[in-house]
Amino acid sequence: MKRKIFININLAGQIRRRLAGSCAKWQAFPVKWTKEDNLHIELFFLGYVDNEVVLDICQKVAETVRDRAVFDLEFEKIILVPNVESPQEFRVAAKPSEELKNLCEAIEKKLEIFVVSKKVFSPHITLGKIRKEKWKELEKKPLVDEKASFAVSVDTVDIMASHFSERKNSFVLIESCPLK
Repeated sequence: MKRKIFININLAGQIRRRLAGSCAKWQAFPVKWTKEDNLHIELFFLGYVDNEVVLDICQKVAETVRDRAVFDLEFEKIILVPNVESPQEFRVAAKPSEELKNLCEAIEKKLEIFVVSKKVFSPHITLGKIRKEKWKELEKKPLVDEKASFAVSVDTVDIMASHFSERKNSFVLIESCPLK
């Protein structure tokens, strides 16, 4: 059996609640909002992976992160991306992080999926996806460039699987790999 596998940094409950609350003023707009429990920082989407391979992924990620020091990501604003004229997502953007870039590259190398070094790694949290056709129909579109000042401590890297049911889509934690 195959599952959709992601490597993420999960967020503390209070940060998820705060982010979900910050979106309240835009709830009337045509956006598919990310459920509070699903808010996270995605590092990689590995695709559909056989269950037999997932254990190997977990071991390799754990080996890669266990000797790395905990660090913080500084988030600074809520924005529309890629741009205000033709947005696809609401995001909370963080300052570029050399530590996260290096961590991601080390995991990619260990998983043998490394292609090329990124110049900059700018982490983000996807708050919602724009419903494009309905967005185009809006007479007055919101201006979104709001300050959001908070830090996330990167102390674990989590391997997650998408779980789809009739009632909801969610992520299921497979393995949490701590940094030192």
